[in-house]
Amino acid sequence: MSKLKTVMRLSRLLISFRDAVRGLKAVLKSEQNFRIQVFIGIIALFLATVLPLKIWEVVLLILLIMFVLVMELLNTAFEYVSDLIKPRLNHYVYMLKDIMAAAVLLTSLGALIIGLIIFIPHFINLAR
Repeated sequence: MSKLKTVMRLSRLLISFRDAVRGLKAVLKSEQNFRIQVFIGIIALFLATVLPLKIWEVVLLILLIMFVLVMELLNTAFEYVSDLIKPRLNHYVYMLKDIMAAAVLLTSLGALIIGLIIFIPHFINLAR
């Protein structure tokens, strides 16, 4: 591969990263739920560094945090797209938005339950 092609691919990769960071900034700025989920994720990661968690528990926490955040990003993107077509398909758009919100809710509740299962024994040990 020529050096020019390598530089062009690297340039495109950097542009992709810039676009992704811009998207994250936009969602952080506009979506309260995303900010709350990031904050809770940071708390969970902090607790993971303070408490004697097993490596698989830390990995599971990271996966759950990422899963919740990705679901919220997908929900936000879907809301933006559906707002573009809302006037034409009013009832269906509202139903689809509710279904996406339900997907985020279920993901968050599942992450909460698993997080409690991981953390509660450690808190009990600290209390002893």
